[in-house]
Amino acid sequence: MPIILLLSGIAALLILALLALFLSGRSSATSVVYGGGLLLSLGLLGVGAQHLLGNTAPLELSLPLGLPWIGAHFRLDALSAFFVVIVNLGAAVSCLYGLGYGQHAEDPSRVRPFVPAFVAGMNLVLLAADAFTFLLSWEFMSLASWALVVAAHRDPRSLRAGYIYALMASLGTFALLLAFGLLAGPNGSYAFAAMRAAHFTPAVGALVLCLVVLGAGSKAGLVPLHVWLPEAHPAAPSHVSALMSGVMTKVAVYAVIRIVFDLLGPPHWWWGVVLLALGGASALMGILYALFDADQKRVLAFSTIENVGFIFVALGLALAFRADGFQAAAALALTAALFHVFNHSILKGLLFFGTGAVQHATGTRDMERLGGLIHRMPVTAFCVLVGCVGIAALPPLNAFASEWLTFQAILLSPSLPQWGLKLLVPAVGALLALAVTLAAACFVRFFGTSFLGRPRSEAACGAEETDVFSRAAMLFLAGVAVLAGLLPGVVIDALGPVSSSLIGHQMPVQTSQPWLSIVPIAASRSSYNGLLVFIFIAMSAGIVASTIHVFASRRVRRAPAWDCGFADPNPALQYSASSFSEPIRRVFGPLLFLARTEVEIPPPGSMGPARLRVHLEDVIWQRLYMPVTGLVAGIADRLNVFQFLTIRRYLSLVFLALVSLLLVLAIWS
Repeated sequence: MPIILLLSGIAALLILALLALFLSGRSSATSVVYGGGLLLSLGLLGVGAQHLLGNTAPLELSLPLGLPWIGAHFRLDALSAFFVVIVNLGAAVSCLYGLGYGQHAEDPSRVRPFVPAFVAGMNLVLLAADAFTFLLSWEFMSLASWALVVAAHRDPRSLRAGYIYALMASLGTFALLLAFGLLAGPNGSYAFAAMRAAHFTPAVGALVLCLVVLGAGSKAGLVPLHVWLPEAHPAAPSHVSALMSGVMTKVAVYAVIRIVFDLLGPPHWWWGVVLLALGGASALMGILYALFDADQKRVLAFSTIENVGFIFVALGLALAFRADGFQAAAALALTAALFHVFNHSILKGLLFFGTGAVQHATGTRDMERLGGLIHRMPVTAFCVLVGCVGIAALPPLNAFASEWLTFQAILLSPSLPQWGLKLLVPAVGALLALAVTLAAACFVRFFGTSFLGRPRSEAACGAEETDVFSRAAMLFLAGVAVLAGLLPGVVIDALGPVSSSLIGHQMPVQTSQPWLSIVPIAASRSSYNGLLVFIFIAMSAGIVASTIHVFASRRVRRAPAWDCGFADPNPALQYSASSFSEPIRRVFGPLLFLARTEVEIPPPGSMGPARLRVHLEDVIWQRLYMPVTGLVAGIADRLNVFQFLTIRRYLSLVFLALVSLLLVLAIWS
């Protein structure tokens, strides 16, 4: 039975985590832990893929664990099977990367036990079919990932990142706890099957939606709940960053889909407004944050916020279309969201692996100190280039297809009857179009300043190619990105069972289309063929290259870099990451980041240098989180008096609290 195989694999991952503790300090530990994790993840991946592609009925299993009166319930359906594929594909490739990365990590014994535990926790979340098991698995996943964030515990930045992550994770779990409490109702029906059968009032549905967006949206990285993400991802090791950014955020997306699309019942049209507004804001703000940062890992973390925004916009469209009875359009939007979940997990893992290889080779993630790595790390440069082209949504790679489907769904919005949606959806579409354009600029900057030009530091000059396991992991993900871009119809058809189970409708079969095109609605309206686009690009590039080689001189000539007729011996004079994004900062910086520029000009006769300083503020952190922090600190100071009460007063407070809770239960029931 597939669900028993999945639970057995999860148990084996937990045993592997315990084994890693006993093998700590031994030379074979890295091979055993990551090799075992690779094999187990591949096994779980195979079981999930077989269930998804086999289009079989949901499987359920109950165990006498957890809460005494309900036990522990597990369920494997099309939705959970798809995300099992996402989680274990990312985990398998991360373990392959870890076989090489773990050999030269500073303190691998602090990382090895928690990687299989982290993967096990994510898989348990996907199979949980009652609120208690879900929240227990969710919290276990959060704790394991927190331990990986603070693995470099001697670094104050890691401790700060871990502290912020723990606070946001606690807030998210508390919100989900309240959401499941409302779904369970006064009878305490914590099993998902009972929640599906229940009927909720509009007020309860609205409150549950807000709590789910707060709880799972904080884990996914939605603006303004994103503050932990650019801190935690750079602090973790690179293969862990790939899991957190490419996989764990998708588990949060799964939580939103499971609760809102499956458990909460028929949606109201305005539910889509919430997801559309948050998704559009996240897409634009995330890519702007990425454009103004020079740390490679922080750039990738901010890019995750942008892509999560795309996913939530598509989910919002699916909710709106489903509420108004447009099942075909809802299936298109949901398929676009799920396809982008797959694409982003592949591309973000690839880019984090490449960043980890660069950091190991140069000792830095600062793009201002890199450059010229394409000559010293050609395989890494090629793989990162594939990732940059893909994440910038340029054809013919995979992210273009999923984002193109999202825009096709947006173009169907005029059929929606509500004027609020008629006005909001095109505005959000414009935000997404702007975000796509800025993403292209962001990753031209990312790749150009890191791999092209001349080295800006001695560390970049002495860089060497990474190990064979890391290269194999990057090449595999690059190949998957290319194949999914050339044959998107295969992935879309694989997502059909998920859409059918949630919407009751799925996109037309794409692999039956001529020339392997994808046709979301009708061939007369719009279609796309990644394979033909690739052939056209390859033929055009080949003709141009052949023409140049035939008619140009065969003599190879080298000359120093040109600077207005003079030789340019200083690599610091070439374009930097900051100078590349300067025009965009001048447009968006003053409004969204309170950017200000300080120019220091030395007086006449002084030999001191002129200086230019740019100051950017995280407006959300300064205007939202800092006031809340101050308010909490003030309340804590006032409540400090409760530490010094007498026993009689403590007992009185306990009595009043119990009476209040009983009153709440009496009114609720």
